[in-house]
Amino acid sequence: MSTLKYTVIKTTKRIRIKDIAEKANVSIGTVDRVIHNRGEVNAETKAKILKILEELDYRPNLLASTLASKKTHEFAVLLPEVSNPDAYWNKPLNGVREAAAELQQYGVSIKLHQFSQNDPASFAAKANLIMESKPEGVVLAPFFFRESNEFVEKLNAQQIPFVFIDSNISGRNKLSFIGQNSFQSGMLAAKLFDYSLPPDATILIIHFGKELDNLNHPKQRERGFYNYFETKTGEAFEKLYSFEIETANDPRFFEMIDKKIEEIGGVSGIFVTNSQVHRIAEYLVTRNIQHVRLIGHDLVRKNAEFMRAGVVDFLICQRPEEQGHQAIQTLFDHIILKKQVRTDNYTSIDIVTKENLDYYKEFNLSNYGTN
Repeated sequence: MSTLKYTVIKTTKRIRIKDIAEKANVSIGTVDRVIHNRGEVNAETKAKILKILEELDYRPNLLASTLASKKTHEFAVLLPEVSNPDAYWNKPLNGVREAAAELQQYGVSIKLHQFSQNDPASFAAKANLIMESKPEGVVLAPFFFRESNEFVEKLNAQQIPFVFIDSNISGRNKLSFIGQNSFQSGMLAAKLFDYSLPPDATILIIHFGKELDNLNHPKQRERGFYNYFETKTGEAFEKLYSFEIETANDPRFFEMIDKKIEEIGGVSGIFVTNSQVHRIAEYLVTRNIQHVRLIGHDLVRKNAEFMRAGVVDFLICQRPEEQGHQAIQTLFDHIILKKQVRTDNYTSIDIVTKENLDYYKEFNLSNYGTN
C-alpha cells in the first residue's frame, strides 16, 4: 500500500531569513511578517516573497523552537467509526495516524473522535465535544450535511481552521478540501454504464444509509450520475431508478431488493454509491442473478474478492490513506509553518477492473489476500 510521505527537506546550506530578504530586495522584518502572517505587507511584495519561499523550500527550524517552547498543538479529527480492519474508513484513519507519528516531534497531538454512520445525532455530539476541547485545527468528514453545516458554523465563529476530507461542502470558509470530486465520480460511473449497456437498459442506483438528502457524498454522486444522462439526452434518463436501504444488516435486505427489481421489471445495471457494493454482489450470487453490470466505490477487501470472482465489474477508487495524511499535513503547514495552502485538493478518480486489480498500487495483496 502506497502512502504519500512528507519529510522535512535537508539542504547542504541552511536558508536564512536574511537570504530571502536579500533575494526579494526587502527588509528582514518584511520577510518575517510574511512567514508568520503578521502585520500588513503589500500584496505584490507578499506574493514575491511567498514565491521565493516556495522555490527555496524554506522551512523554519521548527524542531528547535518547539523543543525550546515545549508548546503542544492539538488537532481534532472527526471520522466515522470503523467496524472492522477492512472497512473503508480505516484507510484515511491510517493516513491520519501516520502523519501524527511523523509530526509528534513538533508537539503535534491528534485527538480522534468517531461517530456512527447511521446516527446524525452522534456526529453532532462528537462535534460538541470537539468545540469544548478548543483545538487549533480540525479535520472532518462532512458525512451528514445538516450537522456538518452546524458544526462548521461554530468552527468559523471561533476562527478554528478546518479541513474537509472525502467529501466537500462549498461556501463554508474551509481551509482546504482533500478528496475525490464526488459529482465527477458519479458522472464517470454513468459513462461506464453508457459505454457498456444498450440504450434501453434499466439501471438501479442503490444507497446505503438513512436520509439520503442528509448524506453528502452519495447525494453528490447520484447528482453527477443523473447529470451525465441529462446532459447527453437533454432530459432525465427514463430507466434510472433510485433505491435507499438503511442498512444491509436488515434481515429483509434481500427481499427488499427482490421487491424493487420486480417492481421495475428487472435491471441490466446496478450502481452502489458507496463502498458497500459487496453487499449487492452477495445478493446477486445468492439469487444466482447473472449478466448484471455492477459498479461501486472503493477497494476494500470484500469488493476486491467479488471483483476477482467476476461479480463486480468496475470500482471507482480514490486514495483515502493519502487524504488522511495530507489533511493533517495541511493543518500543520497552515498553523505551524504559516504557509499558504491550496483550498481544493482533488485526489484521482481511478477505475479498477479485474484485469488491473492486482497491479493497482493502492492495493496491497499481502494485506488482502487472494481467493
